[in-house]
Amino acid sequence: MDNIYVDLFATKGLEYLLVIVFLVSLVIFWRILQRPARSRALESSTGLATPKVEWFALADGLYYHQGHSWARPEEENVVLVGIDDFAQHLLGRADRVDLPAVGARIDQGESAWKFRYQSRSIDLVSPVSGRVLDVNREVLRSPAIINDDPYGKGWILKVHVPKLRANLRNLLHGHLARSWMEETVRSLRRLMSPASLPALQDGGVPISGFARTLSPDHWEEIARGFLLTE
Repeated sequence: MDNIYVDLFATKGLEYLLVIVFLVSLVIFWRILQRPARSRALESSTGLATPKVEWFALADGLYYHQGHSWARPEEENVVLVGIDDFAQHLLGRADRVDLPAVGARIDQGESAWKFRYQSRSIDLVSPVSGRVLDVNREVLRSPAIINDDPYGKGWILKVHVPKLRANLRNLLHGHLARSWMEETVRSLRRLMSPASLPALQDGGVPISGFARTLSPDHWEEIARGFLLTE
């Protein structure tokens, strides 16, 4: 009978390789599962990638005003507008949102709608100039939608913009938008002190409404400074 030679080391090597492949696949799968649920929701709602810039999501393909509102072209000379992830974190959940009437004119860089918090209110600026075609009635009924999905279901106005190209040229897009958000985060870090650390969650992300935690007595001034409505 012929002797049969089995290379045990080769067999073990194959087993080790299979174990390594399995473990690597497990780690990748686990990281996917651990991605923040909110980030996955943003992507599924808008169809846009929403990479993080430091602490805040910044949706690709949008045009941003430095007052933390955005515009998204929908059709010829028509855009949706809303606020970005930084603004919704800064302000937290509003008790009420006051929107302009359909047909009203709004101007780029000027106050266009209000977030109300009990007896206080914060203005936010429009990223474009034009006429309001429609308002998001869902956010009137439930302002929390803006916080849950600022780039998708939380849109605020639909606006007809006659000079759309000129308006978009005044906004930040792509790499410029990312650089601007990085600078915004640096400005925020300069405001933070050991006393303001409760504004961070365990994962190091500012909590919703962190302006009030940074300065309970002067949070409106901080918010208006970032939102350019001082």
